Amino acid sequence: MKDNIYSDMRIAMMDEEDEEQEVVEEVPKVEKVEKKDEDNNYVIDYSKYLGVLEIPRIGLKRGFYNVGSKYNRIEYNVTMVGGSSLPDVENGNLVLIAHSGDAYISYFAYLWMLGVGDHAYVTYNGRKYDYQIVNIYEVEKNGFAVIRRNLDRTTLTMITCTKDNDFTQTIYIAELVG
Repeated sequence: MKDNIYSDMRIAMMDEEDEEQEVVEEVPKVEKVEKKDEDNNYVIDYSKYLGVLEIPRIGLKRGFYNVGSKYNRIEYNVTMVGGSSLPDVENGNLVLIAHSGDAYISYFAYLWMLGVGDHAYVTYNGRKYDYQIVNIYEVEKNGFAVIRRNLDRTTLTMITCTKDNDFTQTIYIAELVG
């Protein structure tokens, strides 16, 4: 492992009290259409999102928007952090954050159940990318997070508050495997 090149990336975490982000790309207005499948379950239209994060082990499937979208806010969705790379960028890093806990917007509520070796999938631009978790660690909850990742690998980083701990955040580093 010591032959690998790692990078520390210090990112500012969004705060709900931060000023509204400038909208770089307006998301087209989509009418709310409630569709049901043959079993009478509601079906979500994922076509309005930039990408979709899926973690079958915890039953998570949630879309995310472009950094410049007014819907790319932690109080609405899984949120892509500025400076992130999309999955098709070689050796890039897609950084996603979301709330944990028990509120209806706690999309990362069950990340704590994941371990090294578990898989997460990101569908982007018609392709499904398979990531495997290689590292999980905690950092102090102070508005910033240090991301430690291998620069020679394409990665997905997921960040949320640590379960049953008000003072730390947990960072999940996953590397592209397919």
